[in-house]
Amino acid sequence: MKKNILIWGAVLAMMFLPFGKAEAQHDINQVRAQSVKYQRLMALIDAFYVDTVNLERLTEDAIVKVLSDLDPHSVYISAEDVKAMNEPLEGGFYGIGIQFAVLRDTLVVQDVVAGGPSEKVGLRAGDRIVAVEGENIAGKKMTYVDVHRYLKGEKGTVVNITVLRGADRLDFRIVRDKIPLYSVDAAYMLDASTGYIKVSRFAATTIEEFETALRKLKAQGLKDLILDLEGNGGGYMGAALGICDHFLKSLNLIVYTDGISSGRRDEFASSAGLFEDGRLVVLIDGNSASASEIVSGAVQDWDRGLIVGRRSFGKGLVQRQYPLTDGSMIRLTTAHYYTPSGRCIQKPYDEGGLAYEAEYFNRYTTGELLSADSIVVNDSLKYFTKVKHRTVYGGGGIIPDVFVPIDTSVNYLYFNRLVAKNVIGDYVNDYIDKHRSELQAAYPDFAAFRRDFVVTDAMIDEIVEAGAKAGVEKDEKLLTPVLPSMKLQLKALLARDLWDMNEMYQILNEDNDSLRKALEVLRDGTYSRLLE
Repeated sequence: MKKNILIWGAVLAMMFLPFGKAEAQHDINQVRAQSVKYQRLMALIDAFYVDTVNLERLTEDAIVKVLSDLDPHSVYISAEDVKAMNEPLEGGFYGIGIQFAVLRDTLVVQDVVAGGPSEKVGLRAGDRIVAVEGENIAGKKMTYVDVHRYLKGEKGTVVNITVLRGADRLDFRIVRDKIPLYSVDAAYMLDASTGYIKVSRFAATTIEEFETALRKLKAQGLKDLILDLEGNGGGYMGAALGICDHFLKSLNLIVYTDGISSGRRDEFASSAGLFEDGRLVVLIDGNSASASEIVSGAVQDWDRGLIVGRRSFGKGLVQRQYPLTDGSMIRLTTAHYYTPSGRCIQKPYDEGGLAYEAEYFNRYTTGELLSADSIVVNDSLKYFTKVKHRTVYGGGGIIPDVFVPIDTSVNYLYFNRLVAKNVIGDYVNDYIDKHRSELQAAYPDFAAFRRDFVVTDAMIDEIVEAGAKAGVEKDEKLLTPVLPSMKLQLKALLARDLWDMNEMYQILNEDNDSLRKALEVLRDGTYSRLLE
């Protein structure tokens, strides 16, 4: 398998690192003086304060406050949280299937595991969990262990949560299940020469999964590739480097990191890529972040392919984890990462954590998700691609070469309520249990199911009735416009349970505007006009 060393390098970079000379503070005397000052404070409190105090908690609170004033991604992790924090990427437990962070006493969903329970009910990256089983957790000081106590449980048990999504307050009913381990959700041919690969996150197995998928598609006639990174919140940087290495020529710069203390470090492509010559389109959206932005930034900067969709999230900070004396650690931002053209895509965070978290939702109000002309760019952060010298911008995510607006023609509120209450998920499970044998007999393969199976109005009526029993009253005005999408998603979920995620995406993608646009730019001359 190619470039495994990249993964292990990334894993090691995220583990305990010694304080080496190159990473020492510039003024060690300043550090020593401040340490003595804080030690003196603790000694005075211990000796003379009027009441008994928890010195350990005071120290942890001080660390949390210091890190919160630096940037949104530098955080403190207690000793008991150290083991728990990695479980979302490693999988292998029962829960709701999210990667999360506790930021400013707020439990924030950073990523949703594809195929997991949370994805099935419509939870999204960026959602802020404010209540669990009716208990308010907003503003509470929570550890990772606390979060796992709320969210983990036995398979098949239910947890009810409330989230804030922008200004909206939404209730979700989630059935705990085994968290899937894969990161390449789908890989199939769209036509005789165009392949599609969906990567939902960058994990320890992503390079191997991607290579397997790519070889399979090449054996089926792959000439052009559409790589779907929509909703991919990132993960291991090494996995992103490994994916890029398959697209770029030998010694092409993939990304570089630079910080005052860490210095510059360049990452280059090797000479053994599996897809260095075919046409490439990468799909992104506002939830594509971090490692996804490394991939899309490198592809764009080398004019290796076109980026299609909407502006990515804008996370260009590198964190490393350093141990403290009691087994706890801090995840500290040590550098920015830069795309090959020299741009840093990290969005501003100088207005504080709340403004940083709200930025994504503000894109709705500014009109950016409807028109590329509404994307605000900074002319002082203008850069140029390496081959065609096209203009690109830093300072706030990857701006796509071809913009795809969100669809505002349909209000999905009623449908989303059904999904959040797990009415759709429960219906699919019950339907498969009752009809599996007859479905397998009627549709011996996926091609037959995709061609001939129809979600009937009677099935929709059953869902609407179940929704009313779950507290989601029928809304005819909102139901009628969403019926085509509702039937498509229901069919896709049935296909997933009869086959796998790969078949689910083949059906869902029939209504994927970004994928439709990607195929269009490959076929109508846009790709050649911009790159060739």
